[in-house]
Amino acid sequence: MTKSYQVKVDGFEGPLDLLLHLINRYEIDIYDIPVSQITDQYMHYIHTMKELELDLASEYLVMAATLLAIKSQMLLPNPNVDDPDEVEMEDDPREELMRKLIEYRKYKQAAEQLKEKELDANRIYTRPPMSKDELGGDDAPELKPGEASIYDMIQAMGKLLNRSKTTTPQDTKIKRDEIPIQMRMDEILHQVDLKKEGTPFYELFEKRTRPHIVVTFMALLELMKSNDITCVQQKHFDELIVFKMEDAPWS
Repeated sequence: MTKSYQVKVDGFEGPLDLLLHLINRYEIDIYDIPVSQITDQYMHYIHTMKELELDLASEYLVMAATLLAIKSQMLLPNPNVDDPDEVEMEDDPREELMRKLIEYRKYKQAAEQLKEKELDANRIYTRPPMSKDELGGDDAPELKPGEASIYDMIQAMGKLLNRSKTTTPQDTKIKRDEIPIQMRMDEILHQVDLKKEGTPFYELFEKRTRPHIVVTFMALLELMKSNDITCVQQKHFDELIVFKMEDAPWS
């Protein structure tokens, strides 16, 4: 029997966070969201997350349905309106989503400002390292300059999975439990340790079978959660570089 790895990732803050990430990444005007583009990108992330068997909350699927409904509504012409000026007066189906995103962004920015003030206050004195229990598991880890988010990793994995589909026979079946996550974690740590300057993300996926890709990704997440490694992306769309935490650029 194959083993299914369901992993809950603290970096996922909800569908609004993913949408805001896409808006920032593609430099989209939040007041004039191209619904077709944002829906396609959002669905790409959702499909990738499903393929990787991540613990996908139902709220992500609800948002997917909402985006598809808005997209369909905007594609349909209004047969009852002939005057273009009247069309502008019609309710914009994006309005509710836009309002939620603006409100979410406002609270997110406020939270980041409070976090910065807290960090400034903490620099006044030193304190011993805090345990994971003290830090709490519900808050997403703060990203350092250049550090890749979980969404950056999902996008990279989506590209990798698409490549593997074109190079791997579809009828190839390999039991995933033949590749233990702990073994992959040890292999990744050894491989990353050999390159202090950083290891390109794709080099960690030397075998392009789907089971190997999925288990390697899970191993990377576990190593990131335990602060053994970190992923860095200097600019949007740049290749991800994996470092041991002590070799990270900000160390």
